[in-house]
Amino acid sequence: MKEGENFRKIIEEEIEKLTYPKSPELLYSPIKYIMGLEGKRMRPLLVLMAHQLFNSNVEKSLPSAIAIELFHNFTLLHDDIMDNAPIRRGHPTVHKKWNDNVAILSGDVMMIKAYQLLSMLDADILKDVLDVFNKAAVEVCEGQQQDMDFENQETINLIDYMRMIECKTAVLLAASLKIGAIIAGANEKEQAHLYEFGINLGMAFQLKDDLLDVFGSPKVFGKQLGGDILANKKTFLYLKALQLADDSITARLKWYYRNNDKSKTKVNEVKAIFKNLNIKKHTVSIMKSYHVKAMKHLDSIDSDNKESLILFSNKLMERIS
Repeated sequence: MKEGENFRKIIEEEIEKLTYPKSPELLYSPIKYIMGLEGKRMRPLLVLMAHQLFNSNVEKSLPSAIAIELFHNFTLLHDDIMDNAPIRRGHPTVHKKWNDNVAILSGDVMMIKAYQLLSMLDADILKDVLDVFNKAAVEVCEGQQQDMDFENQETINLIDYMRMIECKTAVLLAASLKIGAIIAGANEKEQAHLYEFGINLGMAFQLKDDLLDVFGSPKVFGKQLGGDILANKKTFLYLKALQLADDSITARLKWYYRNNDKSKTKVNEVKAIFKNLNIKKHTVSIMKSYHVKAMKHLDSIDSDNKESLILFSNKLMERIS
């Protein structure tokens, strides 16, 4: 993973180079704070990894990679407000450290700064990159709205849920890969395979996130365990449990997800139901199926520089059995 580690180092150095005006402090300090928190940097990494499939000089893709990381963190600021999340990457969320208004406005500036970085692209590819970025940005918002809508809908089918997580999570990973490929000069067929690789990888990633919310380690997860349960989020685990449960367990689950109980007891009771129904095994199984689909698209690309993406995707599947 040496190449990936080098890319991560480059990305962190670029993030450290970002400058912020001193005033107004409440506008820019939260941006510096959230961007400075240690994160996976998955999206900018994928931009650079996609670029190096076709061109080893990734410097041209760096501004766009940082733009996508800014956009991603902007969405986190707003999502954390909507979810009333207290912790992000093991630290207080921006709206908890400051307040909701600060988080909203700082997030807005991050979005603008992302466009400023994207505008540095050569004119001949700027429109193509913006088309991919704008489509992904709209779909991320659509996914977030669907996610919130689901909280107030008792009946949700798995197909609708999978479409929601595709919008909310997978499309930005896919867009990151496609943007890196466009900047590197890849043809449309290669761009399309990378996009589908990203979609399937993103689906596996979100399912793993759902799984870790319930069964993960607090130190590794970096967020409040059981947060989805406390927020009554109808994740894959919950929806699969409803498919498998008998009438009495179904009634109990629905009762828990209708009330606003924020206790550890609720989390423990729901987690016990998931364990009894072997939901972890079902979640891992579908994750693996998405991973297989992703690798088939990657295999279709003619390049000798796929090792970083192969290692990256395999690492996603670690420690889930």
